[in-house]
Amino acid sequence: MRTLVKTFTAAALIAVSTFTMAAEGPGAKANVNLSTADFALDHYVAVTTEGESAGVEQLFAEDFKQKIQATNAQNHSHNEVVKSLKKQKGEKLNCTVTTDILEESADFMIAKVTLKFENFTKTDLVTLERIGNDWKVSISINSYK
Repeated sequence: MRTLVKTFTAAALIAVSTFTMAAEGPGAKANVNLSTADFALDHYVAVTTEGESAGVEQLFAEDFKQKIQATNAQNHSHNEVVKSLKKQKGEKLNCTVTTDILEESADFMIAKVTLKFENFTKTDLVTLERIGNDWKVSISINSYK
């Protein structure tokens, strides 16, 4: 039931983002509602798996770090990740996505986002923080199986 609610929330968030962008006109920056950790997490999933590009800069904290745990460990900064995600605009990943909240308080959330592809699984541990009035992704640690 919670997954169904999150799916509908994500769809509503994407629709609102799209209407906001259309109302502002081309070239304007979209302002996405990141007022709750759940909204921010749902938007993160939409950005990383569904090619959503609205509010990408707004979603990530300025000091955001991404770590990819693999045989060749990699680290990526805020600018590198935002640039990469913008290039993926409109590209939907062919995978099943599940999210689990591991820890949550008034000012932070740690979530596990699992993407199951046909031949492998990507696990993304995401830390979100309240910064001012918005929630932002501050750390993402990826592993593959």
